Amino acid sequence: MPSVAVVILNYNGKAYLQQFVPSLIAHNSGYEIIIADNASTDDSLDFLAQNHPEIRIIRLLENHGFAGGYNHALKQVKSDYYILLNSDVEVTPSWLDPMLDFLERHQNYAACQPKILAYHNQDTFEYSGAAGGFLDALGYPYCRGRIFQDLEVDKGQYDNTIDIFWASGACMMIRAHIYHQAGGLDQDFFAHMEEIDLCWRIHSSSQKIACVPQSSVYHVGGGTLAAVSPRKTFLNFRNGLSLIIKNLPGTQLLWKLPLRLLLDQLAALKFLLDGKPKHFLAVYQAIWHFVLNRMVGDIRKRGQSPVGVSVNLRHSKSIVLDYFLKGRKKFSDLVVPK
Repeated sequence: MPSVAVVILNYNGKAYLQQFVPSLIAHNSGYEIIIADNASTDDSLDFLAQNHPEIRIIRLLENHGFAGGYNHALKQVKSDYYILLNSDVEVTPSWLDPMLDFLERHQNYAACQPKILAYHNQDTFEYSGAAGGFLDALGYPYCRGRIFQDLEVDKGQYDNTIDIFWASGACMMIRAHIYHQAGGLDQDFFAHMEEIDLCWRIHSSSQKIACVPQSSVYHVGGGTLAAVSPRKTFLNFRNGLSLIIKNLPGTQLLWKLPLRLLLDQLAALKFLLDGKPKHFLAVYQAIWHFVLNRMVGDIRKRGQSPVGVSVNLRHSKSIVLDYFLKGRKKFSDLVVPK
């Protein structure tokens, strides 16, 4: 029987641990549960020691962010499979088994995710992954069940197992040796889109990724960084640029990067027109931080792993144009190239 380690990265998340660890334990079918603590300053660890002494704790000496936290923790975990699970996720009965069964039967798949639904609106897909992630031609992410801020009601329309481009870091099952072989999560991302970057590298090594919707979980979302936070806007736009610099084929990058920068600035203008000046500033701060501090380093990283996988896995030519100009708000409305 393969070994599975469910690893939750915690940072000052006592309330979520109190709320969601009991269901994780109740639905445990023999896997190891590990809490990797990112140098929390609340009493999360005291709570675990007093109430769940059976759970293994990995104590990190500083807050390494989502990416660095997992990299440091997973070096200390010996298992055939890892499940990266957010602390604000409620699992369901037998949530893990369909994913494990799929990966055991399909050795050419490196990772998968379940169907991710909203905890506070449980018939609706959740922003962070929904029923599987994709990228458009310019590297903008979207999901089956979620395009930008539009979330679909789950009516079973996406209950088929399919290949996806990226699996959500909110709940991702991955072969442990593939995680380390691919170099883990890029710690320079700190948080947001680091799992997309990892999945892109996995595709570059000819492995596949799937959504297995027979498994489902409920995600609160915005657990450690509010969905309306300018900080989140900054990280999403900065890391989105790093994502394409690191992974797009060079011939595409020459013309796609300027177009992406233009569209990002239009997004900043929309924030301003919507009365969100802090988010407007966050986009420009992200662009300038990327140009001045990240671009050269990201270009150098292109040589650290295979690159050149075109973003041609079930994408529209431009999700921005489809959504804002053509009014295509659902995944099923998108024009998918043959």
